[in-house]
Amino acid sequence: MNDNQPRTISPDTLPEVITRYLTAHRAHDTAAAITAFTREATVIDDGNTYEGIEAIGEWLDRSATEFTYTIHLTGAQQTGAARYIAAHHLEGNFPGGTIDLRYQFTLRDGLIERLAIEP
Repeated sequence: MNDNQPRTISPDTLPEVITRYLTAHRAHDTAAAITAFTREATVIDDGNTYEGIEAIGEWLDRSATEFTYTIHLTGAQQTGAARYIAAHHLEGNFPGGTIDLRYQFTLRDGLIERLAIEP
C-alpha cells in the first residue's frame, strides 16, 4: 500500500491489537491496554511524548482519571502496511467540552509501536 494514499476501512476491520487497546482504554483498564504495546513503544499525546511501557502505563492511569468523558469511534483508515488511523469524537468535562481526535497507530510484530493522538 502506498503511504500517500489512505484507504477508508470499516472500524470493525481494524487489527485486533488496536481494537483491544481501544476497548481497554475506554474501560480504563490500564493492565489490559498496556499489553497492546511493544516494550519500547512511544505515545505522543497533548504535546507530550511517553517512551517505554512504564511511561505509557503512567500516561494511561493519568488519562483515565484526569477528566470524565465519552469517546466514540467515528471512522478508520489504513495509511500503510502497518499504519492505521482511528478517528474519535470525545465529549466531557475537559476544556472545550468536545473534540475530534485522530489516533494514529504504527504496528510492529502484532503490537503497537507508536501511537500519536492529534486533532
